[in-house]
Amino acid sequence: MDASTSLTKKLIPVGNIINAAQRLKGVAYHTPYMHNINLSDHYQANVYLKREDLQVVRSYKIRGAFNKISSLKPKQLTNGVVCASAGNHAQGVAYACHKLGIKGSIFMPNPTPKQKVRQVQMFGKDYVKIELIGDTFDDAYEEAMKFCQQRQSQFIPPFDDEKVMEGQGTVGYEILLDAVEKIDYLFLPIGGGGLAAGVGSYFKQISPETKIIGLEPAGAPAMKISLGKGENTTLEKIDKFVDGAAVKRVGDLTFSICQQVLDDIITIPEGKVCDTILKLYNEEAIVVEPAGAMAISALDFYKDVIKGKNVACIVSGGNNDITRMEEIKERALLYSGLKHYFIIRFPQRAGALKEFVAEVLGPNDDITLFEYTKKNNREKGPAMVGIELQSSDDYEPLIQRMKDRKIAFELLNERFDFFNFLI
Repeated sequence: MDASTSLTKKLIPVGNIINAAQRLKGVAYHTPYMHNINLSDHYQANVYLKREDLQVVRSYKIRGAFNKISSLKPKQLTNGVVCASAGNHAQGVAYACHKLGIKGSIFMPNPTPKQKVRQVQMFGKDYVKIELIGDTFDDAYEEAMKFCQQRQSQFIPPFDDEKVMEGQGTVGYEILLDAVEKIDYLFLPIGGGGLAAGVGSYFKQISPETKIIGLEPAGAPAMKISLGKGENTTLEKIDKFVDGAAVKRVGDLTFSICQQVLDDIITIPEGKVCDTILKLYNEEAIVVEPAGAMAISALDFYKDVIKGKNVACIVSGGNNDITRMEEIKERALLYSGLKHYFIIRFPQRAGALKEFVAEVLGPNDDITLFEYTKKNNREKGPAMVGIELQSSDDYEPLIQRMKDRKIAFELLNERFDFFNFLI
């Protein structure tokens, strides 16, 4: 057996992914593969977007959920299906239950935003029952597994399952079906690894010259760390902001396939993701969720490599809760160096603030937050001050002016507990 045959044995077979694509006809949309003029001009490359944000449930998750559920025998479905999810997987399972006429139980943690709960119910209609359990995903998952054992129901995993990976792989099948030019680079987000394993399997067998770049949030690099160690590794803590791609542990099956198909894996700062979300909305009228913005965010980190190349970016989803926009804007400004928070110890005398505004702030600097309470019998009084700049280049001059005037200050931008309180 030669090396190429051995590699193929470890991947999801092409035929299985094509069969999944046939099974999904009339259920999941064949989403657009669109050339983006602005991104292409900016990066001097041919940039195409695979718009899974336009999917029926606004993410690719319906593909894996439907393929898994529809592959089960009628006897296995007698007691319905179960999943644990606070996001896109729940919507995919709910929609699949509705289309197939199967009863489903969706376990979600109590703090799940009401908008997401309503979306799941809307897609599942009378075929699904939502169980709000516990405070975390782990609580909901534990109850879902107990429910499965008690009722003998079928659990539908979000990523670590061959049928789920086959369904997600149909994204790659559609890309290569629609592409008129060979694809030099493919950028895709990684959460548990189902999309990367499925799409990666198809590409490595049909378009092996394409370089596949996996992307993870900087605060949840489970796949990157696992690949570096050569074994699947559970992270102790993660930043859950990029909720569609933030997991403590990737799948065992997906890990073994990603070892074979990924040419590189990079982490994307959460602030960069937020900056991309805002730019896509303002410049392209595209609404994406944090995970859906990662592939486009990654282009900045590959800008010198992709010049003159054909590049595909999977926009994995568009389920963005409008209530998160203030936090998204704040994170984007911080990442771009346009927003800074300080504790400033003002002299407790008349005119101190006026002097700060007139002599320290630049002509384009804006105070966005000012919290101060006068303390008697003290020479100085601390104030919390938020300052927004027009350009990141204005930061160093601002700091220098404070130092020149011997103003005592402390920068708070790296104090994450503070931001959790503030935003």
